[in-house]
Amino acid sequence: MTGALAVALLLLYSSATVAVSGDGSPDTALTAAPGDVALLPCYSVGNVTPTVTTWVKNGRGLISGGASVDIPTGPTPAGQRLTVLHDGSLNIREVRRGDEGTYLCASTLPGNNTFHARVQLQVASGPENLSISIRPTSALPNETLFTTRGSSVSFNCSASSYPSQLLSWAFSGRFYSNTSLAANNGSWLDMKIKDIQPSAQGVYTCRAHNNISHQAVNKSTQLLVYYVPDRHPECMWTPAADESSVQFTCTWFGTYPLPTLSWEEDGAENTGAQSKSRVYASEVTNSLSLVLNRTLLSDGQTLTCRAHHPALAAGKEASCSFTLKPPYPEGDPLATALEDSSKTLTCSESTSKPPASTTWRKGLQQDAIVYGSKYLLSEDGPTLRLTIVNVSKDDEGVYFCRSENPLGVRELEVYLTVKTSSAYTGAFIGVFIAVLIVGSAVIIAKTVYSSRHKICLGGGFGQMDEDRGDVLSLVDSDDEQIFQDSVPRLPPVTTTTNGRHTTLVQIHRIPSSDHEDADPTDASPQQQDDTELTEEPEDLVTF
Repeated sequence: MTGALAVALLLLYSSATVAVSGDGSPDTALTAAPGDVALLPCYSVGNVTPTVTTWVKNGRGLISGGASVDIPTGPTPAGQRLTVLHDGSLNIREVRRGDEGTYLCASTLPGNNTFHARVQLQVASGPENLSISIRPTSALPNETLFTTRGSSVSFNCSASSYPSQLLSWAFSGRFYSNTSLAANNGSWLDMKIKDIQPSAQGVYTCRAHNNISHQAVNKSTQLLVYYVPDRHPECMWTPAADESSVQFTCTWFGTYPLPTLSWEEDGAENTGAQSKSRVYASEVTNSLSLVLNRTLLSDGQTLTCRAHHPALAAGKEASCSFTLKPPYPEGDPLATALEDSSKTLTCSESTSKPPASTTWRKGLQQDAIVYGSKYLLSEDGPTLRLTIVNVSKDDEGVYFCRSENPLGVRELEVYLTVKTSSAYTGAFIGVFIAVLIVGSAVIIAKTVYSSRHKICLGGGFGQMDEDRGDVLSLVDSDDEQIFQDSVPRLPPVTTTTNGRHTTLVQIHRIPSSDHEDADPTDASPQQQDDTELTEEPEDLVTF
């Protein structure tokens, strides 16, 4: 009976047309999530209760019911989840995935009138379980993420949604607002920013949008881009308002966020076998000053400014330091100037830490020298020059190159001697006479040395001109073997005269310009003899 009724209702649905249905079959769109209860309306015109209503889904009959139909107590073809209410509505309990589709209803009204309606049911869930991941980053206590400039950062977004969803990344920063970066349909979305820069700092939002239900969820996180400059902090010093103190300043500009700067003295505190630094001051700032009394400073003391920042790589330190040294001016302590000329005194000081203040002073009272027409002051790096214009005798005296830094004062004493032009003239004449005397002595000594053999023969200087043509060689008979190869000689004489040895005297004639014009026939017999034997006198040393 029930099956026959269902078939009759389907035929009625497909063929019956009444005045009520002629008004048009309204379409209704419903969306339900899995687990929800969906109520699909059918006849909703007036207060008439349909006699019977039949529901069909995708051309397949589901269920019939109404005021004049006995609803079976047993399971219906669609199960217990589907129920036709008295007004003809279809109640779906615990909607499931797969319940979506087009539902058609046919309601028979009193008077045999039929009403048709169509309901579009959509089953959608989500988006849910939305999560985002940004790496590599670090988290702050407030869950804000930060990375370092130049890093390659990956962004990942995921969510679950049925039946489909659209995922997108959006960015809002200092110069951009809600800018779309990437989007796609799926369960996850990845993107990457290479060499990230401070302009990419801002809020990143992942949005999941259900394409069916049009529901959307968002999740945002703030990303900070930290950076530090390539250079190290800068250390400097200035005199404090109190002359007995010194102000040390450390600066490190160009960082984000502000660094933590600290002034420390290395190895100032000993704790057993180890020593650690003494921290004088520490603050989150890009400029930190420290004022120390001069009594706390010493030669060789090291003051260090250390910078701490999250963007610094592990194990890398940014710092600057002073190793304190007293001044030590250097230069020539003696200077000489000619009257009416200009003289430049030079002093150099480059070893002091902190750098010393160097000035020129004059006289034992150390009067300050002021730049003007008389004194010209110039600096070239660590070198300080003092030029004295139109030097006079009044400028003669002591000058001081005075260098001072927090560790003390040291001076270079320079004595300037001023000479007149006449003094230089006398000096030149004295040098000339001295050179002349020395030169004459050298010439005489050379002449005497070259004529030593003539002087030794007793001729002296007076006979040098007369005998310059002859070379006299005295050869002892015992030593004649030594000279036999170089000097011709007579055979040795073996006889003696009155018990005395006979000495061989050889006279070699040397041509001379004085004898070239003489007539060979005028030569005296004495000159023509090449050799002669002479008897050795009593008063001569026997050879």
